[in-house]
Amino acid sequence: MKILIVEDDQVISLMLRRMLERMEHEVIDVVTRGREAVDKALNEPCELILMDIMLKDDIDGIEAYRQINKEKKIPIIYITGNSDERNKMRANKIGFHDFITKPVVYEELKSSISMLEWRAGKN
Repeated sequence: MKILIVEDDQVISLMLRRMLERMEHEVIDVVTRGREAVDKALNEPCELILMDIMLKDDIDGIEAYRQINKEKKIPIIYITGNSDERNKMRANKIGFHDFITKPVVYEELKSSISMLEWRAGKN
């Protein structure tokens, strides 16, 4: 599976990359800003996005995904250090595959991606 990582913390993005490579997925890129995420997702072959909600530019992960979702239907797993209800409600309006709270655990990420692959295989 070709996966885009959107995470502004270098340590976390490296950890996510290693987890995904261990699962034998291809990381197409790691970006740190919402606008970069929109550009990459719309212009590169991408089958899944791992998206941090809080990013270091003028649009957060939820807004970035809203913009992506207008053009392409790419599944998303939100990765966040803050699982507050306001952000979950905003994310629910657009839709998402999963919402994982940091620190990300390998088994939880693997299970979430496996469920996504299973659902895709059923369609």
